[in-house]
Amino acid sequence: MKEPTEGSLLTTDMLKRYFELNNQKKKIDNELKLLKNNLHEILDKSIGKEQKGELQRGEYKIQRQIRSSISYIDEKTVAKLEELNLNDCIVHVKRPDTNKLEAAIKLGLVEESEFEGCKKTKVTQALVVKEIL
Repeated sequence: MKEPTEGSLLTTDMLKRYFELNNQKKKIDNELKLLKNNLHEILDKSIGKEQKGELQRGEYKIQRQIRSSISYIDEKTVAKLEELNLNDCIVHVKRPDTNKLEAAIKLGLVEESEFEGCKKTKVTQALVVKEIL
């Protein structure tokens, strides 16, 4: 590869600095991941697994938020919709149309309990660390 000419915007120093910062970022990301896992373990023991809460130490407070989302298990839900002759709630790729299914449940066309084994819940956790002044 050719060294930049005098008038070039790209310099060896820029590339070197980018390389160094990128390596530092990787190290920091790894350390943050380990620390985050440790904090979640501590919060699991202090306030309960997958539980929302907060703790304060000195001038720092940690808050854990819990987010969950529910989705339908495609195969089970499609089978149940076909069994109940609710083909309008099925998209052509044999996945449940969850919007139509939820609407059908709200309209009372079908009982939500019919799909009890068809749902799965996804839980994610988030941490917020704030400095208290």
